[in-house]
Amino acid sequence: MTEVAVRARAKLGEGPTWDPATGQLLWVDILSSRIHTFDPADGRRTTLATEQHVGAALPRAGGGLVVNLRDGIGLYGPEGDFAWLVRDPVPGRRGNDAAVAPDGALWAGSMRYDEAPGGGTLIRVAPGGAVTDTRRVTVGNGTGWSPDGRTMYYVDTPTGRIDRFRADTHSPGQPLVDQGPLATIEPGAGHPDGLTVDADGCVWVALWDGAAVRRYTPDGALDRTVELPVLRPTSCAFGGPQLRDLYITTAAVGVVDPHPLTGSLLVLPDAGQGVPGTPFAG
Repeated sequence: MTEVAVRARAKLGEGPTWDPATGQLLWVDILSSRIHTFDPADGRRTTLATEQHVGAALPRAGGGLVVNLRDGIGLYGPEGDFAWLVRDPVPGRRGNDAAVAPDGALWAGSMRYDEAPGGGTLIRVAPGGAVTDTRRVTVGNGTGWSPDGRTMYYVDTPTGRIDRFRADTHSPGQPLVDQGPLATIEPGAGHPDGLTVDADGCVWVALWDGAAVRRYTPDGALDRTVELPVLRPTSCAFGGPQLRDLYITTAAVGVVDPHPLTGSLLVLPDAGQGVPGTPFAG
């Protein structure tokens, strides 16, 4: 049964990520331009305001954060200093979800505010800032990798699918090898948003407007559905010292007659076994 980790009213809570170096969960409120941390050991919380809408904030190997902002990819140093790594402003477009691959590169999604078809991108950002593998998408969203690193999972939300790509033979700058969809969300069940992959290789995906998180096995079978009290869960990630608790971000934007927990950070204790993440190598 889900519990409340942080009672909040996030406009667009997103991007939960466990930072083992600090023992904290990172998450963002995109439209409020805020990066949040939560320490489950003592309940301590912090907030960092960004100058632009922030789609994701992820740990760096040397400390600090890599962030997917409205106008590109930025870096926060361990002392809070900021610098652009990739600056590519496009009017009407913003950064959305992002994830770090096993090789330490960042895969970052973007989208237009009006969600125009093909108005977003999925890019690979090397530690030094080189951008490769640009794909046109509509809403660049959940991205993750199988525990063995052989498969990359990806969601472009309007497609209604969780797609699979061959990852272990991929070379930067070369087209990703499409392995077909892992799963397609049936009409009326919500829209696939952020995702995470557990130690069994199963994919957990949040269903926007579906009030649920689902778990799919590596062969695409629906294995588990976790019903939620809020309409718009946005993403999920394993956290806690043993990576056994599933944290779920939620959104209040656009919700009519919201539940009291709408916009809060939820947690499903002992949901399974997560996989340690890779920090951004830049």
